[in-house]
Parts: sequence; structure tokens; C-alpha cells
Amino acid sequence: MVQAVLAIDQGTTNTKAVLVDAFGGVLARGSAPVGLSTPRSGWVEQDAEELWASVLAAISRLDLSVDVVGIALSTQRESVVGWDRLTGAAVGPVIGWQDVRTSAWCATLPAAVDASVRRRTGLRVDAMFSAPKLRWLLDATSADQVGTVDSWLVHRLTGCSEHLTDAGNASRTLLYDIDSLAWSADLLDAFGIPASVLPEVRPSDAGFGVTSGVPGLPDGIPILAVLADSHAALYGQGCVHPGMVKATYGTGSSVMTPVDSFVPDGCTLAWLTERPTYALEGNIVSSGAALAWTADLLGLPDVGALVSLAGTVAASDGVTLVPAFTGLGAPHWNRDARAALTGMSSSTTRAHIARAAVEAVAHQICDIAETLPIVDRLRCDGGATVSTLLMQTQADLLGRPIDVADVPELSALGAAELAWTSLGQPTGWSVRRTYRTFEPTLSATRDARRAEWASAIRSASTPAPH
Repeated sequence: MVQAVLAIDQGTTNTKAVLVDAFGGVLARGSAPVGLSTPRSGWVEQDAEELWASVLAAISRLDLSVDVVGIALSTQRESVVGWDRLTGAAVGPVIGWQDVRTSAWCATLPAAVDASVRRRTGLRVDAMFSAPKLRWLLDATSADQVGTVDSWLVHRLTGCSEHLTDAGNASRTLLYDIDSLAWSADLLDAFGIPASVLPEVRPSDAGFGVTSGVPGLPDGIPILAVLADSHAALYGQGCVHPGMVKATYGTGSSVMTPVDSFVPDGCTLAWLTERPTYALEGNIVSSGAALAWTADLLGLPDVGALVSLAGTVAASDGVTLVPAFTGLGAPHWNRDARAALTGMSSSTTRAHIARAAVEAVAHQICDIAETLPIVDRLRCDGGATVSTLLMQTQADLLGRPIDVADVPELSALGAAELAWTSLGQPTGWSVRRTYRTFEPTLSATRDARRAEWASAIRSASTPAPH
């Protein structure tokens, strides 16, 4: 019987389940949507039970007539869940990584706390990260166990017997010292979070219990590996050496490159195996979400229709969209910024606005790439990479070649590859992976278009007069 790893990729808007053989081949795939709600301005929530149900639904769409030797998890980062230790029942919503309800509270923290966070975690105090959301959950609910989405899924997959997370997900909480590789007592105290409610942190390939009571799955399947989704994409891209850069296009976007050692500014722990792998990263809050918002604004049925419309014009004709719906992430880090649609005239059409949305995604990737030491070329993955227009626009505005992975489920494949590696199976799948390459064709107007974008960013970042 063919052996396979079941890779579960739990993302912001959907859950994918992929059966991956020992050679990196995809044997079967299934998916299920996950809803988002915005009960107040700046609040982004999901139903924890619906999220778990989406995992079961995605698995149910697979033909499991194979020998499933293990499970690998790739999960959305920074989003948090709280539940009851005894019953395993969720006691509040999943608070999404995009949620900014804690922004005002974050602003009240002393500068010394931010300095300590940067020194120990490589990140900055911001509402995107987990610790402020965890504090909110503990204040607002009866949760006595909390964690990121990976820990919630491990808890459910193991019949509510395990409370575990991997070091890469832990590194996104603002509570985990990624140099000493442990929860920081000082940071736990600063955010008022007791260590007793948090999961045990393990290396990414250390094993996370076995399945128990999961509908559709036999008991006893080991959970071999856990990675955060952006980290899994980095692994799946084969970007394991400094100078290799990847961009993942999802609801938001992540631009990441490995570094030799921990850097206390913009650094994250990508994964922990026999040694830690650190990476410089910039996070974009709204990329795919900006495309979806614009499609809705223009009365289009989906993002595919938006991109098709954008392709009917050669450029945005001076129209610029800054999708700062909940402020700006890296490299600007301005949560007070507001979305702006500028540069319109009487000749502006719906197609120009659609084109501006596509260009906004590419501009934001460029903003981060320009802060990295060296970007000779960019490896790209994620759902939006199916758009030839977006990928060519990315190459043009970046002024560098970009290589687009040949498979959409790269986060799932990255997690599966780590799982197979933990079993002693030689992998190196990324060496055999094929890519579509886009060469930059724009030169004369690139600087002007980037300057136009920078001007729009400055305008969106300037507080409006009262």
C-alpha cells in the first residue's frame, strides 16, 4: 500500500488537506472554506468550532485508501484560541491575526516593554501578534488554556489530550525568547499571561502526540511536524540559506529570507529542528484581502474577475490604492494609517481601479524587499500567484526576476516535507520543483511609479485634521 503524509494547511479563509507521498507527489487534495466575521470596526474573528469542522470537512474529501504514516500541520500564525482545559470546548472566538482591537492597549505599554520584546523576540509590540490577543481572551472569557491555531488543532486531533505548539509558532506570540528558546518570564509578566495557560513548546519536527477520536481518521496516527504557514512555505521553497527570498501571497503576505543568526529587529524563528533557523521577515496586512475588497467594491463576482478587468488597461493611469484597512504592517508599521484611493480623474474607469489594486499588492512586496540585504530574485507562492498579470507586475516593479512555484499548496508541501524528513526519508523536493520565471520588462517608468506609491503611503499615514 502507498504510504502518505496527511498535510493539513489551515489558513485564514480555507483549510486544505493534501496527501503527499515520500517523493513529494500530491496523491489527493481536499479543501473547505472558513468564515470570517467583523463584529466591530477593526475586529476580525472566526468560530473555533467552525474552524475545526473545516479541518474535518477537508479531510473527508480525500480518498484515504493509503497508509497514512503521519500528519503534518501548517497553520495561520498569530491568531489565538481559548478553551476549557477539562472539556476541550472553545470559550471564545478565534481572534484573527488581522484583528486590531488591542491597538490602543498596546500603545499604553511602556517603551521598555517594546525594547524587551524586540531584544528577545525580534518583533515589536503590535496588535497583529498573539500576546495582546491572549491577554484580551483571558480577560474576556473563562479560558484556562490558550494558544495559537496550531495548538488548538493539536488539542483536537489528539482527543483533547495534548497542549503543544512548535517553536516557530511560539516565536510569533511576543512571549517566546527565540535566542534562549523558551517562554520568557519577563515577557509573560509584562503581558500578564501565566505560563500555566500556555502550551509546551517543542521543536518543529519533535512529534505532537497521536490522533484520537477524530472522525474519518484511525486512532494512533502520529502528528510528526508542525509549522506556521509562512514558515512552511519558506521550507517548501527550499529557501534554507541566506540570500534566498520568498514571498507568500495570501490574505496578507509574508516576505522572508533566512539569516545565519538571531537579529533583534524584524527577525523570526522559522523552524527549530536540530538547530534553529532564523529569518528576516516583513508582514503585509492586506494583499489578497485588498483584491477581494476591490472586487466587492466594483461589484465583481470574485478576484479572478477583478484581475481580468485589470488586464484590460496597461496601467492604473495614476490611480493608487493604499489598502490600510487596519493600518499598515511592515515596513511602515503604522496602525493609524487609513486606506486611501487616490489619483482619480474624470477619465478613471473601473479597470483603472482594478489595476491599482493589483499594483498595490506588488508595491507592498517591493516595500519589504527593499529593506532586505540582497534580493537578486524572488521565489513566490500562494493562491494569487496564478495571476500572470500580478506576477509580471511584481517583476516589473521590483526590477528583479521572480520564480513562481509550480504547486499552489506549498505550505502544505513544506510541512509534509519536514514530516517525511523526521521519518528519515530523503527529500529535497524543492530541487526538483519547477518554476515559472517572470523577467522585469519595465524600466523607464519604474522609479516614477514607486515614487507615486511612496507619496500615497505618506498621505495615508498622515492623520486627518480634526
